[in-house]
Amino acid sequence: MRDHIQGKDYEVWDIVIESPLATLKKNVEGVDVPKTRANCNAEDLKKWEKNTKAKKWLVCGLGPGEYNRIKGCSTAKQIWDTLQVAHEGTTQVKRSRGTLMYSQYEKFVMKYGETIQ
Repeated sequence: MRDHIQGKDYEVWDIVIESPLATLKKNVEGVDVPKTRANCNAEDLKKWEKNTKAKKWLVCGLGPGEYNRIKGCSTAKQIWDTLQVAHEGTTQVKRSRGTLMYSQYEKFVMKYGETIQ
């Protein structure tokens, strides 16, 4: 998926990985709040357009079961992170899998009467 998106538009892949969609403005009290569409400049709109492209490319490659996992996500970054955790697991799960595989390797022996062929 990474290669496909980078081949189409490298900036879109940056949106998927970094999610630079913080289009905020200061309100009257000086607190950062999300900009409305009317308050967005051309650069902000370009970021949202690239996010939409990334979401489309990510969603088009999914089946119905996968879509149910990500249907609540609003950004390409959220979709990517959700899919990554679903398929690869968290860092702790990855470590556990590695430990399990190593212990299975250590226990691997030939059975009686078994040949290498």
